[in-house]
Amino acid sequence: MSSLTKGKLIIALKKLSEFMAKPSPEFNAIVEYACHSNAWFTPEEVEKALTSLSNMLNNDDLEQWFKNIHPSEHPKKVGLILAGNIPLVGFHDVLCILATGNIALIKMSSSDDKLLPALLKQLISFEPELANHIEYAERLKDFDAIIATGSNNTSRYFDYYFGKVPNIIRKNRNSVAVLSGNETTTELESLGHDIFDYFGLGCRNVSKIYVPENYDLKNFFEPIEKYQPIINHFKYNNNYDYNKSIYLVNGVKHFDNGFILVKEDETFVSPLAVLFYEEYSSVKDVEAKLNTQDEQIQCVVSNLPLEINKEKIGFGQSQNPKLWDYADNVNTIEFLNKL
Repeated sequence: MSSLTKGKLIIALKKLSEFMAKPSPEFNAIVEYACHSNAWFTPEEVEKALTSLSNMLNNDDLEQWFKNIHPSEHPKKVGLILAGNIPLVGFHDVLCILATGNIALIKMSSSDDKLLPALLKQLISFEPELANHIEYAERLKDFDAIIATGSNNTSRYFDYYFGKVPNIIRKNRNSVAVLSGNETTTELESLGHDIFDYFGLGCRNVSKIYVPENYDLKNFFEPIEKYQPIINHFKYNNNYDYNKSIYLVNGVKHFDNGFILVKEDETFVSPLAVLFYEEYSSVKDVEAKLNTQDEQIQCVVSNLPLEINKEKIGFGQSQNPKLWDYADNVNTIEFLNKL
């Protein structure tokens, strides 16, 4: 039986929020080390992730979220297979396991194997009892449930190996924006965060925009000009150059502003450094498309009053989820409480 109480955990998380807002020199050294191991994890992008998580753990939201959480007195061991596409992407899953009084058995992604252990070590320093609720493993065994995040291909592998235990198995998802055509310059500039934060590598990043018929893309290009420096990152630039050459060689019609390619396409999954767009004649048509294919979508960014099954958020907010914004709209806390 665990001696970890809800009150103790909330206090520790509040301290962690303060820490992430102003990390120690030791932690910043680990951020630098992570950047050398994974070129996508620049100090600026890691800082964005820390700021987002710090804001997520604000006092009011923590109190509200924990109201309906009742930690188990008989902890279950929950295997976690984490993604590594953006910095600290697995933190929320770990948090849900700790909040429900269970034990997180963590298999790190090789792409992000330094930041999360360092952050959780800091959390343990605030509440030592948490050391009994966090374990790491190269190979998962002796677990009671699984939460696994991967691609559409790895999800089949996960289904095969973990199908006999309670599980949440996540596949590829992308996010979209629906423009009315009446957005302000500030809103479109904010949309740039949804597209370019973390270089567009996250499932909450917008990879496609829906625009009204005869929409002038110039209205979109001008406000996002401030993100032009992204092209100076060599890995992003390589993707941009590669996709541009493919489009030019094959005569594929596209727009190019010097740091992102915009191509008309009905699918959601655009290559890195490419944004898809699709015109619509009525909002009802867009709603129907999004509801028909909602299993491929993580969230929808728009200022329109859309009738959709998905989480709808304001411009610039896709990478700032709340504690109760669960991946794939699957309530992780409910899943864990039923174990």
